[in-house]
Amino acid sequence: MYLAWFFGYEQWLAQDGRLDTALCTQIAAASTGVLNILGFTAHVDYSLPKHILNLVVINGKPAVVVGPPCNGLVLYALFAGFVVAFPGPFRRKLWYIPLGIAVIWVLNVLRVVALALNHEYSRDSMDFNHHYTFTFVVYGFIFMLWMLWAKGLALSPASQRTEVAPPTAAHA
Repeated sequence: MYLAWFFGYEQWLAQDGRLDTALCTQIAAASTGVLNILGFTAHVDYSLPKHILNLVVINGKPAVVVGPPCNGLVLYALFAGFVVAFPGPFRRKLWYIPLGIAVIWVLNVLRVVALALNHEYSRDSMDFNHHYTFTFVVYGFIFMLWMLWAKGLALSPASQRTEVAPPTAAHA
């Protein structure tokens, strides 16, 4: 799986940049949408020098830059790789992986929203929250998704049944 990531992403998709650009744009746009729903004036400024970077602006002030390290792609691959590598029914993997990626995407949007609000109300704590608090929360949530897979969903229906003690030999 590492070789697939290395050759598929590092040597091809990352160099091309379109996937990272699309994910960064999507995360930034969704985050500003949530901020607008919450009553803030927010938009994405796409004028940064590198086309991949998207600047989330809240109440007229720059707040968060969404770039490739923050677009969630590595988290999606990490999550999917674990589920693929862990034993379990293929059919369950077919729905659990996309569902888990969607949940991680929503969590990432909420993370960007929280960082923008953090920037608006308490800039001094933003660096700490970006590097520690939100990393802990996001990875903790992904760990819970893995545990849900490993402890419940990966088990086949036959292995979830309670084991019955084997019959004992009859005494003569």
